[in-house]
Amino acid sequence: MHDWLEPKYFAWLEQGFFITLMLSACAASCATPLGFLLAVGRTARNGAIARAAALYVFVFRNSPLLVQLLFWYFGAAVVMPSSWMEWLNTPHVAMLGPVTLCWPSFELFAGWLGLTCYTTAFIGEEFLAGLRGVSIAQWHAAEALGMSRYATLRHVILPQTLRIATPPLAGQYMNVIKNSSLTMAIGVGELSYMSRQVDTESFRTFEAFGTATLFYVLAIAVIEVALVLRQRSGLRGLQRGRA
Repeated sequence: MHDWLEPKYFAWLEQGFFITLMLSACAASCATPLGFLLAVGRTARNGAIARAAALYVFVFRNSPLLVQLLFWYFGAAVVMPSSWMEWLNTPHVAMLGPVTLCWPSFELFAGWLGLTCYTTAFIGEEFLAGLRGVSIAQWHAAEALGMSRYATLRHVILPQTLRIATPPLAGQYMNVIKNSSLTMAIGVGELSYMSRQVDTESFRTFEAFGTATLFYVLAIAVIEVALVLRQRSGLRGLQRGRA
């Protein structure tokens, strides 16, 4: 692979790939619990909560991600107090033993925020489909046993919801990785951004974007393999339970 591109340029792409993975993982890990809460809000008995959750989904699902990223990057700078923006743009370092943690750039922060808010709406819909896929008889049975709504949701409904929602959730995680490429529009040095930098300096367009494509395919393949392994594990567990 190093013969494909000079080591310097390949290192740029590796750095961009790392940022892509880090950004995608942070966005997905935050959007997953938020999406579940959003789905629970959609099914809430309180009409105001249900309408607010539905409005969130309507706004974020029906507006382009690129526009949202530009809003968080440029709009936040106008709305937020100047002291906040100064703090966000100031380098911060925290030492945890031998590990040094650095505060991300504002571009990366805005990219993470935009990706998280956008992905939350889609993951919320996948969880909502999973919740609706659980028979209402499960709720009634839990109520008959004297279980609270929270206990029913945690011990009865959630495990079944996760089983139903896992395949579409994996698809959303794949989309996060692909959607992260749009953060290049606000200056995040992820894989697509670094590919363009390599192309601009070396004029090796095919090699730069070809290598980036392989990196994206590799990341998506890992998620697909993990999904297949999880489904097989669940199938074996179901078969043992029936035995």
